[in-house]
Amino acid sequence: MGQIFLGLASNGENQHLDLSRANRHGLIAGATGTGKTVTLQGLAESFSAEGVPVFVADVKGDLSGIAMPGSPTFKHADKLEGRAKELGMDDYAYSDNPAIFWDLYGEQGHPIRTTISEMGPLLLSRLLDLNETQEGVLQIVFRYADENNLLLLDFGDLQSMLAYAYENASELSGLYGNVSRQSVGAIQRQLLSFEAQGADNFFGEPALEIDDFLKVDDQGRGYINVLAADKLMRSPKLYATFLLWLLAELFESLPEVGDPEKPKLVFFFDEAHLLFDDAPDALQDKIEQVVRLIRSKGVGVFFVTQNPIDIPEEVAGQLGNRVQHALRAFTPRDQRAIKAAAETFRINPDLDVEEAITELKVGEALVSTLDEDGAPTIVQRTLIKPPRSRLGPLNAKERAIIQSVSPLDGKYDTAVDRESAEEVLAAKAADAAETAQEVEEKGREEVAKRSRKSTSMWEKAGKGAMRAAAGSIASIAVATALGKKSSADPLRTGATAFVRNILGGLMR
Repeated sequence: MGQIFLGLASNGENQHLDLSRANRHGLIAGATGTGKTVTLQGLAESFSAEGVPVFVADVKGDLSGIAMPGSPTFKHADKLEGRAKELGMDDYAYSDNPAIFWDLYGEQGHPIRTTISEMGPLLLSRLLDLNETQEGVLQIVFRYADENNLLLLDFGDLQSMLAYAYENASELSGLYGNVSRQSVGAIQRQLLSFEAQGADNFFGEPALEIDDFLKVDDQGRGYINVLAADKLMRSPKLYATFLLWLLAELFESLPEVGDPEKPKLVFFFDEAHLLFDDAPDALQDKIEQVVRLIRSKGVGVFFVTQNPIDIPEEVAGQLGNRVQHALRAFTPRDQRAIKAAAETFRINPDLDVEEAITELKVGEALVSTLDEDGAPTIVQRTLIKPPRSRLGPLNAKERAIIQSVSPLDGKYDTAVDRESAEEVLAAKAADAAETAQEVEEKGREEVAKRSRKSTSMWEKAGKGAMRAAAGSIASIAVATALGKKSSADPLRTGATAFVRNILGGLMR
């Protein structure tokens, strides 16, 4: 059975994480400066070495160094090498890791996009903090667009559809129920606020193919997908929604595998408290459900946070592998956190866990993982192994070099804006304005005699849908010939929207 070496316990035993139990999720917790990021980095590179792809959210900007080997000239190199020697790591040597950089804003890595349709109205309603009435109006807008073959791909498409709904509220009310201009206006205001956070970068094409998170290099090492999240952290709602969307995308895309010998993918969610801050109970329930169910897809999720009580009990109960760094007892809340953390571990009669948590040094942690039978191991005070890659960020030149050799170079970097709802509605409005001017100049009867000036809105939308379907069929044919999976499959798109609606519905 494959194992990842974590460190050396005070009783002289090596501490390991069984790869077959890594999909039972985990927690890395501890106060600022106690070594959480170093632990995360060491785990990520170990998973990579075992052929397991990894996703990490680089909140502070210092995880990008995982793509470069460490150096003996690093100011703390003596401490790293000393720790390796103390742990008996005779094979310790600096090394790099295969990495792919991502960035929702497209500034420090490949852009990550999804379409408005794939996000779905219910998840989008949660993201925009809409009330039930406004959510119902948004549902109608999506329904109307779907029934009339108007593609909702990017922010512009949704804004155009909302503007159309505002101008035609009476017509839509007759078809689907009450659509008030006030509700449409409220949604538009929320969209403007969300757009100001940079959310418009997240919607569009080419949309992410989830298989691109599951790559291994020619040496069999799993790629480490590093999301630049330092800027994204300024928009915590977008950060939390993106992570939840990504889990849902994986859950929908990956087949059931039960408990594999090693995970298909491991996620590290830094600043995990942002997933739960001010979240309604329904959202927390959904996160718990996704975390519980995604295990059977072979995906492991590790939450990284300063305080273990930031994670709701229902979610914390799903986290089988735990690395607890030092906590400080400065406030009553800190004291409660220490007590709560101590109570989660399997008792070690030779260790006072509450006392140890406050005494741990930097690079030390209390470790408990799941054994081969799935039972938690007795908690041990452990010296954590040092990473082999660089501690600290890449500079701009190094990042550019890594980007230039990315296996995804050129695939997502240029946005595609094909004909969709925005263009169709704009053409209809232009035709209407031109016709109105012509009526004023020539009279209604004269204008009525001529043939239609341009393709009707619905004919154009229908043709656009046919072109999209033809493109999808062609893409599928090419992908089949090349032995690749295509995300252009219209059945997949429909299934994705269905899953998004279920996901969003449970958030209320």
